[in-house]
Amino acid sequence: MEKKKIQIWLPLLFSLTMIVGMFLGYKMRDSIPGKSFFYVEKRRTIQEVMDLIQNRYVDTVNLDALSDTAISVLLSKLDPHSVYIPAEDLQSANEDIAGNFYGIGIEFNIFDDTLHVINVLKDGPSFIAGIKTGDKILKANDSVISGKKIPTDRIRKNLRGPLGSPVNLLILRKGQQQTITVKRGIIPLSSLDAAYMIDKSIGYIRLNKFSKQTYREFMESLEDLKKKGLKQLILDLRGNGGGVLDEAVEIADEFLDGDKLITYTEGSHAEKKEYRCRREGQFEKGELVILSDEGSASASEILMGALQDWDRATIIGRRSFGKGLVQEQFDLSNKSALRLTIARYYTPVGRSIQRPYSNGGKAYYEEISNRYSNGSMVSADSVKNDSTKIYTTKGGKKIFGGGGITPDYFVAADTSKIELTSAKLYSNGLLNNFGYRYFLIHPELTQQYKSSEDFILAFTISETDWKFFEQMAAKDSINLSGIALSEKQFISKSLKTSIARQLFRTEGYYKAMNAVDNNIKKALEILNR
Repeated sequence: MEKKKIQIWLPLLFSLTMIVGMFLGYKMRDSIPGKSFFYVEKRRTIQEVMDLIQNRYVDTVNLDALSDTAISVLLSKLDPHSVYIPAEDLQSANEDIAGNFYGIGIEFNIFDDTLHVINVLKDGPSFIAGIKTGDKILKANDSVISGKKIPTDRIRKNLRGPLGSPVNLLILRKGQQQTITVKRGIIPLSSLDAAYMIDKSIGYIRLNKFSKQTYREFMESLEDLKKKGLKQLILDLRGNGGGVLDEAVEIADEFLDGDKLITYTEGSHAEKKEYRCRREGQFEKGELVILSDEGSASASEILMGALQDWDRATIIGRRSFGKGLVQEQFDLSNKSALRLTIARYYTPVGRSIQRPYSNGGKAYYEEISNRYSNGSMVSADSVKNDSTKIYTTKGGKKIFGGGGITPDYFVAADTSKIELTSAKLYSNGLLNNFGYRYFLIHPELTQQYKSSEDFILAFTISETDWKFFEQMAAKDSINLSGIALSEKQFISKSLKTSIARQLFRTEGYYKAMNAVDNNIKKALEILNR
């Protein structure tokens, strides 16, 4: 009897349940904007087009490549810094941010269709295995990696691999072939090019980017320089295209006291976020000069903007790039990634230093080269500041927003030195490669010069050295016999810095370059007042 009663009431119970569910769904529709209870996602037009191409197009097409192109075109309608990173390029892009990769720890170049080891990372995998500067690598495992038509990307792919994995290198040393096994290790991509004392109280640090290792590298160098008597600092950010925002904030914190605002970010879909000082800095009182140029961008400008707004640093050089947009990386299902602009960043007084990009990416990047033609690289009076965006620092100094950070002291680009012959030597790589070639025939240099300072003071390019370089240039159909004395002197200085780089790596190179650099001279003039 009870069973029969349940069977009679079941249809009514089901009906009531359905009615209640529909009622609740109707009430909940407002929490799902633009969607009804029975909402079915409508396909986007772009997906419809891709489906039609896949199913109806006359020929077979590579849909992945077509999709990549479509995404790139789509992003070109946004801003110049929102970019799509294909799966095959993602590892390299992530390595640059991480500040390391897995490899064998060598620098190489191709000469006469053969891969030459230019430098071996001290205490790295190749150093431990016995690879030496001057070795020629013919094979990596079974892959031939020397030859005119072998792309550099393919060589890197064969030399890099999983951490701890072995690679058998067939090398040629002094005419003899031998196989050396190297276990791949963690290879740092240093963001710090040089850190040294210029004199007893003035130190110099150069950063080439902001990776996840930059703050650590900077602090290690700063602490080392303080032990050597650092009182005044030149921080060189020329050519530093930026990177990880948090690293720039951490470094700014070392120069600013209290809980000062360093920067803040804000976007249509990103709430305002402030970045403030959180601790006592290691260099809050010493005099600080920052070197800037048109290649200083993004995180570099965050650091410079904060220090300029708080009157904490003197900026020397030329107007910076003008990138005030923040990107976030989103990993996609096909193992590619999207770096999408999600916010703008602002300096403490509220400046946005992003320059206009409404005319498209081509015009946006051409603005940098146009600075040469409009005179803003060679004359402070030619710098076009946006007079509608004038701000004042905490100390009352007038500063500008829009279009980059304007330096406190302008130093013109030295365009007079680059004659046609020098330009050819640079484009052919001859000036950079000279140091390695010279080292191979003068290995005694490592014993003759124990420090970069000794080398810079004592070494000069002799007439014999010049003849050797003339012969190198002649092989590339560049005639140096009739050049002007001023250009010969400029090239000779470049040859000396090339040797300094080979012997003492990037720090030796910048010590040699800085000895004749006008920006450094101006910085020293200001610090020595």
